[in-house]
Amino acid sequence: MADLHTTNAGDRPTTLGALRASGWVSRPIKQEVREHAIEKVAAGEPLFDGVSGYEDTVMPQLENALLAGHDVIFLGERGQAKTRMIRSLTGLLDEWTPIVAGSEILDDPYNPISRHARDLVDELGDDTPISWVHRDSRYGEKLATPDTSIADLIGEVDPIKVAEGRYLSDELTLHYGLVPRTNRGIFAINELPDLAERIQVGLLNVLEERDIQIRGYKIRLPLDVMLLASANPEDYTNRGRLITPLKDRFGSQIRTHYPLEVSTEVAIMQQEAASLDVETPGGPITVSVPDYLADVVATFSHLARASHQVNQRSGVSVRLSVSNYEALSANALRRGLRAGEKSVVARVDDLDALPASSQGKIEIESLEEGREGLILETLIKGAILTVFKDTVDPALTRAVVDVFEEGVVAHTGEDVTSEELAALIGEVDALREPVLALTGGDESVGAVAAAVEFVLEGLHLSKRLNKDSSGSSATYRGRV
Repeated sequence: MADLHTTNAGDRPTTLGALRASGWVSRPIKQEVREHAIEKVAAGEPLFDGVSGYEDTVMPQLENALLAGHDVIFLGERGQAKTRMIRSLTGLLDEWTPIVAGSEILDDPYNPISRHARDLVDELGDDTPISWVHRDSRYGEKLATPDTSIADLIGEVDPIKVAEGRYLSDELTLHYGLVPRTNRGIFAINELPDLAERIQVGLLNVLEERDIQIRGYKIRLPLDVMLLASANPEDYTNRGRLITPLKDRFGSQIRTHYPLEVSTEVAIMQQEAASLDVETPGGPITVSVPDYLADVVATFSHLARASHQVNQRSGVSVRLSVSNYEALSANALRRGLRAGEKSVVARVDDLDALPASSQGKIEIESLEEGREGLILETLIKGAILTVFKDTVDPALTRAVVDVFEEGVVAHTGEDVTSEELAALIGEVDALREPVLALTGGDESVGAVAAAVEFVLEGLHLSKRLNKDSSGSSATYRGRV
């Protein structure tokens, strides 16, 4: 089978007789998944890696569903790792599984259901050739769209096979759809409510009777499939776009959610965001984001999810946080390349890149045209202020305010180098203590420059310093 990852390598049996002699035991797909889930739960291990924030909410429900042998539908807004969790469940399958060689629907050698496999076993008996399929090939997925047809999911008559001389009544004229081709595996439908109602009806037998019928053929294919699906809660529960009998056939309905803690969102951002370190003829350039600025990016998303000016029905995806984190790093890299820096640290002025990476991922609800930019700017400032209050002790900044009220002025912006910003802690000694508290004692130029600008911006947003902005440049001064 050219489209499957199959092999006969190693010491695995290559004939039906040898398979029987090896003691291999056939198991239904849900029992197979259940046994592997039992091993994970008993060992205290997560079902899969790469998903954070669900340890005490979603995962216990998913473990229950798998132990119970349920088909599952995940309900959640966009960007809540629904598809990632579904795809990761292939890790609960046996690594290699035997099939009748050449089978389109992964026929069980002990219980073949397709005409091809049945004829082959009847003819060759214990000499029937066996292939081994990797677990990754036992997963099928379809994004539900209004134009999805029964032929796509279940199957259709193949006119080419008919033209070759076979009778329409011959089962070998069938072209199997995605569901039967995932026999003995996991099949997922993303955005299930977008499937036309008449097509949803075609899934009823798959979920309950575990069989399919194709174009009125007098055949019954007793499929062995675990069905998983994802849906937006509003589409699933309110708009009537999912037929009631189909809802009833899913054993478990699991509600996903966005990260509940900023620290969880930061961990996801850092896991998913692409590294922007680069190699140049002059040597490598590294890009880093201070923890407090990572918190700002995550807090921006959390504030957006709580804002009445953001459409909450469409959600604020974690992908927004990842994109913003990458945009912040990219702006820092661009600034560092122009300044000739080798170790670039993101600064507050790099947050100017966030509106471009946020628009399109957030639906702004505003009665006035063109206010999207202002609303995003307000959310960014709110995030900076929130993190500043959480991370900087006010007692450490009183002396800074006093110095600026005596006439000290500080300039920041993309055209101000890290060396110039870092030099401020030498000119304004009061800055040293809050800055080094932010950097954890790191006195490298980039880290100090970023912390200086964060402290100044935090004091401005706290209404303790004045700020005059012109393009990408800013001047901070005392309020008196």
